[in-house]
Amino acid sequence: MTEIFKMFRITAAESEKIMHSVNEPHAHNFEELIIGGQGQLEHFIDFKSRLMDAPFISFVTQGKIHRIKPLLKDGQCDMWVLRFKSEFIAETTFSLYASFHDKANISMQSNKCFEKLDTICKIIYDEYQQDSPDLAVIKQLLSALFTMIESERRKLNLNDDESKKIQSSTFKNFLQLLEEHYKEPKDVNFYADKLFMTSRNLNLICQNILQQSVSEIIEIRKLTQAKNLLMSTDKNVAEIGYELGFNEKTYFTHAFKRKAGLTPTEFRDEIQKQLS
Repeated sequence: MTEIFKMFRITAAESEKIMHSVNEPHAHNFEELIIGGQGQLEHFIDFKSRLMDAPFISFVTQGKIHRIKPLLKDGQCDMWVLRFKSEFIAETTFSLYASFHDKANISMQSNKCFEKLDTICKIIYDEYQQDSPDLAVIKQLLSALFTMIESERRKLNLNDDESKKIQSSTFKNFLQLLEEHYKEPKDVNFYADKLFMTSRNLNLICQNILQQSVSEIIEIRKLTQAKNLLMSTDKNVAEIGYELGFNEKTYFTHAFKRKAGLTPTEFRDEIQKQLS
């Protein structure tokens, strides 16, 4: 996906099309949120398959191997699918990884929560369908959507395994520290010391949750913010690099291209084309 944000609806007719098309397990370069109001979802993720009746929520972080099959139930299927790049709501996205790393799917206990989520989805979709959609409006509504979903997760008390609780808590604390210090030239040892643990153990937790080392997560967080600044400000490449702890423009450009496949200038040009 090349767009910053994309949204569509899976109806009964769309479900039939998907069922008759090639649908192999795959990974995305974007985040994906699925909110189901009617039908069933067969979801292969985290190396196992699960069949869920609506209403449900499913959030798939980028890079995860998965496959979805939206199915009819009583002849009905109605699901919202929202796809977005990490940098679109960077602060929110990173905080979601700890909650959803091993529980991508949530079965909602009642339709009351879904009705609220569905209302927000309709407002987002209405804005998205405009000739010139306001991404700032969509961004705020998407953040509100995830706030409501996280509230529902807490009510359901999904993290009941003690070891997973500890790991998830440590990872959340790491992410909070990362939000405070990612613009500074801090290494793995800094974060491990702040969390009163060894760098090895912190790396093990991060590998278990995101399949990435602490250094990779720090670098990705910097890159995500760089994309956000390139997309939403007029700051030049050197200014953005300096803000993120890169003292040399050349080093920042090389680091950015290594991860993004484009130079910062090329990325900004590509985004401006999309937005125009």
